[in-house]
Amino acid sequence: MKILKFGGSSVGNAANIEKVVEIVSREIENDSCVVVLSAMQGTTDKLIETGKLAEKGEESFRAKINEIAESHAKTVQSLLPSEAQSELTAFVRERIEELRNICEGVYLLGELSARTLDKIVSFGEILSTGIVSAVMNSRGIENLWKDSRELIKTDSNYGSASVDFAKTNALIKEYFQTAAAKLFVLQGFIASNPENVTTTLGRGGSDYTGAILAAALDAEVLEIWTDVSGMMTADPRIVRNIRRIPRITYREAMELSHFGAKVIYPPTIQPVMAKKIPVWVKNTFAPEDFGTLIEAETSNGSEIIRGITSIDKISVLSLEGSGMVGVPGFSKRLFDALSRASINVILITQSSSEHSICVAIEEKCSALAKETVDREFEYEISVGKIEPLRTENNLSILAVVGDNMRNHTGVSGKMFETLGQNGVNIRAIAQGSSERNISAIIESKDVRKAVNTLHEEFFSDGSKQINVYIVGVGTVGKKLLAQLEQQYEFLRENLRLNVRVVGLANSKKVLFSEEGIDLPSYAAKITEAGNEQASPSARIADLIIEKNLRNSIFVDVTANAEVVEVYPTLLQKSVSVIACNKIAASSEYEKYQKLKKLAREYNANFLFETNVGAGLPVINTLNDLTRSGDVINRIEAVLSGTLNFVFNNYDGSRSFSSVVRQAQSEGYTEPDPRLDLSGTDVARKILILAREAGYKLEMSDIENKGFLPESCLQGSVEDFYLEMEKHENYFRELLEAAKSKGLSLKYIASFNDGKASVGLQSIDTTHNFANLSGKDNAVLFYTNRYADLPLVVKGAGAGADVTAAGVFADIIRAARI
Repeated sequence: MKILKFGGSSVGNAANIEKVVEIVSREIENDSCVVVLSAMQGTTDKLIETGKLAEKGEESFRAKINEIAESHAKTVQSLLPSEAQSELTAFVRERIEELRNICEGVYLLGELSARTLDKIVSFGEILSTGIVSAVMNSRGIENLWKDSRELIKTDSNYGSASVDFAKTNALIKEYFQTAAAKLFVLQGFIASNPENVTTTLGRGGSDYTGAILAAALDAEVLEIWTDVSGMMTADPRIVRNIRRIPRITYREAMELSHFGAKVIYPPTIQPVMAKKIPVWVKNTFAPEDFGTLIEAETSNGSEIIRGITSIDKISVLSLEGSGMVGVPGFSKRLFDALSRASINVILITQSSSEHSICVAIEEKCSALAKETVDREFEYEISVGKIEPLRTENNLSILAVVGDNMRNHTGVSGKMFETLGQNGVNIRAIAQGSSERNISAIIESKDVRKAVNTLHEEFFSDGSKQINVYIVGVGTVGKKLLAQLEQQYEFLRENLRLNVRVVGLANSKKVLFSEEGIDLPSYAAKITEAGNEQASPSARIADLIIEKNLRNSIFVDVTANAEVVEVYPTLLQKSVSVIACNKIAASSEYEKYQKLKKLAREYNANFLFETNVGAGLPVINTLNDLTRSGDVINRIEAVLSGTLNFVFNNYDGSRSFSSVVRQAQSEGYTEPDPRLDLSGTDVARKILILAREAGYKLEMSDIENKGFLPESCLQGSVEDFYLEMEKHENYFRELLEAAKSKGLSLKYIASFNDGKASVGLQSIDTTHNFANLSGKDNAVLFYTNRYADLPLVVKGAGAGADVTAAGVFADIIRAARI
C-alpha cells in the first residue's frame, strides 16, 4: 500500500485537482493507495480570518464565508458535468451552512476558543476531500471517503494536538483490515480527542497525517506531492542556482525541516523513520521529475553538505552572571520557566565557564520570555548574582546540514571563514555531537548574503559571483567597463569568476541592477537615470550596504576627495575597495594607516596598484619584496607618464604648452594637468611607495623642486595654458641648457635614507632613465638583496587602457583572495 499526500497547492483549483486525479489513477494501477489531502490553497487562512472577524463582531465574516462557498462551488462546476453536480453541491452547501452557524455563534458571543477555531478550520479538509472523492468516483475511480477524525486520536491541546499512537494505530489497522476498497480518501491535519471533539495537528499537519497512516499500515512508501520537485540545497527564493537533493537520510531531512526548509513538516519524519518507510517528495505539476527520496541510508554519500537553511524572526536570550559558575540548577530553572510559559527553545549554547547560557526562541515570544525568566530569578537578580535577562531581536538561525560532515575535517572552519570574508558577524554557534548540523545565529539582514555565500562555497563548481560597484565612468572608467565586458566569458571559464557590474555612478547619477548592468547599454541607461540629490558616491555606498550582496567590490575611478570619504564605511562592512584615486593613500599618514588597518580587521582588500605606474606592477612588486623579508633602501623613479611624454616630445619645434595639450588629449594627464606638471602627482606617488616600504612620511616631508613659474599655477586650466604660452622662452631655456651639455630632461622622484624628493633633472646618456621613451615609467628598487643592480619595473605609465587594466587586475586580485 502507498500513502499519497497532496498539499494545498495540489488541490488549489479545478485544473490542479485534475492533475491529482491523473496521478492517483496511475498509482492505483499497481497498488492500493490512501490519498491524504490538505484544504484547497488559501482556504485555511480564510477560515481563520473568518473566525477572527466573527469574534471581533465584524459582519464582514459573512462575506468571507460566501467567498469560501463560491470558490468551492466554482471548483465543483468546473470538474463535473451539470447533471452530476447535485449530490456534491448539496454536500458542499451543507458544510458551508454548518460553518456559517458556528461563526454566527462566535459573532454573538464575541468569543473564539481554540476548540472552536479547530472546528472552523477543519472544514477546509472536509470540503477538499469531499470534492476530490466525488470527482474520482464520477471518473470511474472508485474510492472510499473516510473522516480522519474517526481514526486519529489526540489529546485536547487544540491547535497543536499530540497523537495517542496506541489508540490511533489500533483504529487505523482495524478500519483498513475490514474496508473493501483499493483507494481511500482521507483528510490531513484534522483529528479528534477522546470525546470525539475536533482537534488539529498544527500547521503543516497534513504531512503528519500521511506519516501516521503510513506507519500504522506499514506502507511501502509515503509520497508527499507538492509544488516543487523535491527538497533543495537552499531556499529558491534566496539562492538562484540551487540544486535538487535526489536522496537524503531521515535525520538530515529532520534537521533541514526543523531549521526552516518548507517542503516537509518536521514531525512527519518520526513515525516513518521508526518503520524505515521511505518518504518520496514529488511535484504534482512535474510528476516525471524524480523528486527527493528520504530513507535510512543514501547511496550518493559523496557530498559533505546536504543543504543550507535558515529560520528568521529569532530572538536570543542571554542569562549571565558570576553567580551561575559552579552552581547546579540554573539551566534547569531557565528551561522549566520557559516550558511553563509554553515557549519553545530552538537552539542552546553555553560557555564552558558556566558564566552564561544563551538560547534562541521565536521573536514573538521574547517579551514574555523576559518577564518569565526575570520573575524566576528575581532573588538572584536583586542580590547581583545574575543580570536581568538580555534579549536581542532581528536575528536568524543559519544551519548547514549533512551526515558526511562527521567524516570530513574543516567544514566548520570553511563555513566560518566564508562568512567572515563577507562581513557576516556570528552571534552564537551550536553543533551537536552527531556533527550533522552546524548552526549559527546571525543578523537577519545578513541571511541572504550568508546563504548565497555558503551555497557558492559548498555546492558550486568552484565559481564565485563578484558584485562590482564602479564610481567614475570617464576616460578610464569607460575603458574598464569595456575590458570587463570583453573578458566576461574568459573569467567565467578560466578563473571561475562571474564578475557582474551591479552599480555605476558618475558625478550626478547612479545606476543599479542586482542582476548585473548590461554593459553595452550602460551609457544610455545612466543617462536616463534621475539625478541624485545626495552625492552619487554616498548614494552608491548606501546601496552597497542596503543590498548587502556577497563578494562586493567598490571601485573608485575618480580623482574626487568626496568619494574617499566612503572608504572606511565600506571596509567596515567587509567590502573591498579598489582605488585608482590617489587621494586616500597619499592623505595624512594616520588616515592611510586607518584604511589599511580596517582592511585587515574586516577581511577586506584595500588595493591601489594604479596609484603608481598605472598598470605596471610597482606596488605589488614592492609588497612582495617587503613581505619576503627584503628591505627597501633607496628608490629612483620616473613616475609621471605625462611629464616623460612632455619632455620626450618637447624639442623646441612647437610650444611647451601645445605638447602638454597633446598629452591631455591623449589621456595621459590628470583632469587638471597642473597636478602633473607641478610635481604634486609625482610627490604623491613617491610618498605612497615610501609608505608601502614601511616609512612614516607625510606629503609635507616630500621636497618638491618645481619648475613651473608660479603664475602658471593660478586660475583655471585654460589660464594655465595661456600662462605657459607667455613663458615659452623660459621652457625653451630649460631645454637648451640641457641640450648644450648633451643632457636630457627627466622629472625624477628619489627616496633615500628615509627622505624623498621630486624635481626636474638633467641626465646624461648613461643614466638609467636616459632611454625612457614616450609615456614610459621606470622604478628602480635598491634593497638588501638588490644592492648593486636594482630591481627594475619599466613600461607604459600613463594612458586609459593600461590604467584600466591595472584596476581590472586589482579587481581580480580582490576577487580571488
